[in-house]
Amino acid sequence: MTLTGFYLPFSEQLDLEANARMLALVRALLADPLPGVTDVVPGYVKLYLEYDADRVSRARVERWVHRHLDTLIGTPTGKEVEIPVRYDGPDLAWVAEQTGLSVKEVVRLHSQTPYRVFATGFTPGFPFLGPLPERLRLPRRGTPRALVPAHAVAIAGNQSGIYPLPSPGGWHLIGTALTQVYNPHRAPVFLLEAGDRVRFVPSEGPTPAVPALKPLLPEAPRYPALRVEEPGLLDLVMDSGRRMAGRLGLAASGALDGRLAGLANRLVGNPPDAPLLELTLKGPVLSALRPLVAVFVGYGMRPLVGGAPVEVAQTFALRTGDKLHFAAAPDGARGYLALAGGLESDRFYGSASTDFRGLIGRPLQAGDVLGVAEVRGARAGFGLTMPPLVQRRVRLLPGPQYSPEAMRALCAGTYELASGDRMGLRLLGPEVPGGELISEATPLGAVQITTEGQPIVLLNDRGRIGGYAKPALVHPADLPWLAQLRPGQTVRFVPAALE
Repeated sequence: MTLTGFYLPFSEQLDLEANARMLALVRALLADPLPGVTDVVPGYVKLYLEYDADRVSRARVERWVHRHLDTLIGTPTGKEVEIPVRYDGPDLAWVAEQTGLSVKEVVRLHSQTPYRVFATGFTPGFPFLGPLPERLRLPRRGTPRALVPAHAVAIAGNQSGIYPLPSPGGWHLIGTALTQVYNPHRAPVFLLEAGDRVRFVPSEGPTPAVPALKPLLPEAPRYPALRVEEPGLLDLVMDSGRRMAGRLGLAASGALDGRLAGLANRLVGNPPDAPLLELTLKGPVLSALRPLVAVFVGYGMRPLVGGAPVEVAQTFALRTGDKLHFAAAPDGARGYLALAGGLESDRFYGSASTDFRGLIGRPLQAGDVLGVAEVRGARAGFGLTMPPLVQRRVRLLPGPQYSPEAMRALCAGTYELASGDRMGLRLLGPEVPGGELISEATPLGAVQITTEGQPIVLLNDRGRIGGYAKPALVHPADLPWLAQLRPGQTVRFVPAALE
């Protein structure tokens, strides 16, 4: 799978009619899906079309889009929703002071205005609402809070929003929503979608509970296969990811190195997107509960059965009672453990993949029992030789906010990985021009530049909407190598055209 995409602009600035036309197009496209298109994500002024270049061409996607765009009739709007709000936010008095209003006037202005849901993203179900009354418009915080509580109602610039889950955030907190806008156990999961109209109603009452995590692994698998004796650093069930849900703010998720995950599945005879385990840096200790054939493909560790080493990327047999654990390896960070028959798992929006921010699934814990979806044999001792990880230059393609100055800065020196997770890789090195812009969809592999001038390479669990410049995109073929970096390691960028 080679994910790429393009933007379809509808206006340069926030425009209610243009946004309504864009959302009408989204509805039409969702009603007539094109095979190979993997997501359709509206922002304020642009629509992002993501597709698998191995399955469909950009020209065909463009024809599909323009066919529907040319035949749009009207601009239907969404539902009307009233949301009760307790105006008690820690920034409420500060907002009043900064705007020269009283607290009562801030509440009155904020609650008397009907808002359009222009987009959802950042976290699952987070609604970007606007336009905000002009007298309430303030720049976002200079330093974002490390943790904003769930259900916080906030404002920034021309926008208002609701934080569905605890998360970092740089908006000004003025109240608490008294109803959940996201709950993975509820139908509907999302209270609001793009195109809906919202009015806040000043109210009193208790703060809603934070939504509970939604497990995907069955409590009692049909065919128990492995018991977790000790968890590793981060053991996650993954498949090829969650598609066509970016407009709701759900992470794409899925294996960070889809090629290695697909190879692991193929070696044990599974479909390439069957659920398997993604292991990071330190693997778990597992006991076999039935005879199995398994394979580990990746880096950062090596499998051992009963203390004896097993070759990476070669299938191996486990007998009932065998212990499988992993020894550290010096290179790389991630690999994939596949079982013949695939892991048994429930799906959420079509995928078995874990999504931390959306509270979908969780890392493995001691005592967990993993089952296989079907009991099926496979040949042990079958595989290939894994190539070593070698230092390489990472190719950059022009991004949506491309500039020669930003590309030159990115390619001017060496960057060190300061920290990284499944959302993105924070790099330290030469300063790059960037900054804020109107929030729009975030492509996989985008090199995002915050106001501090340092790049973040966005990965599978990124927020689906973002408000920072993205002057470059990592070449899709180089993303898996970046995902194998460890903190402290370095990378150099080069324009793809020079390669």
